[in-house]
Amino acid sequence: MTETNPKEKQYVEGVVIEALPNTQFKVQINTTNEEIRAYMSGKMKKNRIKVFIGDRVTVLLDQYGSTHRIERRV
Repeated sequence: MTETNPKEKQYVEGVVIEALPNTQFKVQINTTNEEIRAYMSGKMKKNRIKVFIGDRVTVLLDQYGSTHRIERRV
């Protein structure tokens, strides 16, 4: 029997489809075509990395809530 580690991070790739207020974005996941809400990571804000509609991004999925984090642009 294989158990998944609850602290294991799950990353997925997606495309930004809409920009929302407060550095939040709607991202469409490539594998499932599901739309999720994601916010920019602190390091992206600190280094002033811009994210535009149509950008491919790597998203860290949050296992508890519905808000996920954009880790980087691809």
